[in-house]
Amino acid sequence: MNVPASYVIALSGVLFTLGVLGVLIRRNAIVIFMSIELMLNSANLALVGFARSMGPAAEALRGQVFVFFVIAVAAAEVAVGLALIVAIFRSKESIDIDLVNSLRG
Repeated sequence: MNVPASYVIALSGVLFTLGVLGVLIRRNAIVIFMSIELMLNSANLALVGFARSMGPAAEALRGQVFVFFVIAVAAAEVAVGLALIVAIFRSKESIDIDLVNSLRG
């Protein structure tokens, strides 16, 4: 069963919007972090949807290779981001974003 590309792109847009709302509304660093990952995955979904709609297998493979690199960058971002969150939690005993600006000095 083939899903039309417009449905895939619409789903990607909805997921990206949910990620943006999560970043803008929430104050918890873990939830913001998960929202950023949701936005990256929605971009990956859009890339795969566009690559499938291009037609030949060679064009689709290029889109999937690009998605692979985005996933690798997202994995690196998770490693660095979680290390920062753990360091902030150890010093402040909270992961509330409003307390991060008091890390000076």
